[in-house]
Amino acid sequence: MTSPLVPAYIPPDVCSTVGLGLATPVDQCMTQVLTDVREDGVSAPASADPAALAQVVADAKAQGIDLKLVVLPTSPPIDTPLRDIATQVGKAYPGSTVLAISPGFAGTYSPVYDRVTLEAGQDLAKTGDAVQSSKNFVTQLSTPDFPWTPFTIALVLGVAVAAVGVRVLQVRSRRSVADEKVAGTSQ
Repeated sequence: MTSPLVPAYIPPDVCSTVGLGLATPVDQCMTQVLTDVREDGVSAPASADPAALAQVVADAKAQGIDLKLVVLPTSPPIDTPLRDIATQVGKAYPGSTVLAISPGFAGTYSPVYDRVTLEAGQDLAKTGDAVQSSKNFVTQLSTPDFPWTPFTIALVLGVAVAAVGVRVLQVRSRRSVADEKVAGTSQ
């Protein structure tokens, strides 16, 4: 039996965020985060306005997005722990899209959205305001992408038609030159 994935490093602030002491083991901190998220989709300190964040989660649900939010009051040295936390929460709640944010970083996980969309949302989720960041993230998820596939197909077909057209004009031009030579030698 394998043990569940527990991020190798979670900033001590996670434990203090969920009401545990800084010396609390990482797995206990994550257990508390998972418990908090189960209640209303949010694990956040009181300073991050959990009620407003819960409303963002509810609004996302109305749009068909199963969103979970984890907010840290301070940023870790690098953004990797945020993605680890988001992944852990996402694995605990299958089908969920998870945003873990701190004042300077964001980390995401989703089995529904592709990495490009998630990272575009992460970029918009780095405002320093947890509520605005989460709203920006949801907006990015619900914004339709540019239809690259139909554009590419149309572009390839356009180039193919242009190539055929050029070839037809070349053949006609050669025939015209050849006909002029034949007409010129027969005179």
